[in-house]
Amino acid sequence: GKTVQEIASGISGESGLSGASGYSERLRKERDKLAPMLKALAATGITSSAAATQTRIRQKRIELIARENGFKFASPK
Repeated sequence: GKTVQEIASGISGESGLSGASGYSERLRKERDKLAPMLKALAATGITSSAAATQTRIRQKRIELIARENGFKFASPK
């Protein structure tokens, strides 16, 4: 018969996975390309809603990019 293979504590059977899938890494790269342009818009003092209207990018996506890159849009009045 076969013998039982003992796997040391802290070792998993997963190999080569860095956590994020290739698809989510690609999406992150796309967001990173948009970040400088959105950061410049945020610096002008507009809201994320106004930036969404100007750039035709969904507001939720704009807010995600801002959060990931450490800048904020103005609060709605």
